[in-house]
Amino acid sequence: MIDVHYWPTPNGHKITMFLEEVGLDYTIKPVNIGKGEQFEADFLKISPNNRMPAIVDNAPADGGAPLSVFESGAILQYLAEKTGKFLPTMLRERVVVNEWLFWQMAGLGPMAGQNHHFNRYAPEKIAYAIERYERETRRLYRVLDKQLAAHEFVAGASYSIADMAVYPWIVPYEAQHQDLNDTPQLKRWFEAIRDRPATVRAYEKGEAISPSGQPLSEEARRNLFQRPVD
Repeated sequence: MIDVHYWPTPNGHKITMFLEEVGLDYTIKPVNIGKGEQFEADFLKISPNNRMPAIVDNAPADGGAPLSVFESGAILQYLAEKTGKFLPTMLRERVVVNEWLFWQMAGLGPMAGQNHHFNRYAPEKIAYAIERYERETRRLYRVLDKQLAAHEFVAGASYSIADMAVYPWIVPYEAQHQDLNDTPQLKRWFEAIRDRPATVRAYEKGEAISPSGQPLSEEARRNLFQRPVD
């Protein structure tokens, strides 16, 4: 029913985590970003920003033609509305979930992403950039830790798309030079999400497509960081 154009990036993992939780039929369509497949014309038709992931719903609720959705936060909202799961129907609870979803999209994801880049991938080590993004990542971890001190899950008492959005960006905490022991409530939450069967299945599918820990080739570096804008 759902085609998932995917590579096992943090944003890609969000979508497979959701789909594994709800048991919705889906097919992974790998898009190898190291080989530049995200720039191919067919992919750009459904994801004009050439980023992972994108989906095509072959049976949308309106009964019309297949519907494509890009941007991981928009995909999570779409799938939650389609299935009626992991997004509250009550106004106030729904607002909180969306607040934390957008917190991840606008804050944690971009800051941690820059942390990854300057720590792991930049051709030269720029001390100011490394310190800047490590510090901002640490601040965001502490914001999340404070929220989780008062709630079992990110947006309250129930597991939601906010948790699915945040979790994959915490997975590489060591590469971000963060210590989860400094944020005990975040650590408690992280371990609970990590051990959910759906999370395990989602990450296993990612490993089968592209095992983690592989060195970055020069071709991949060019496609990820140096490809000129058309």
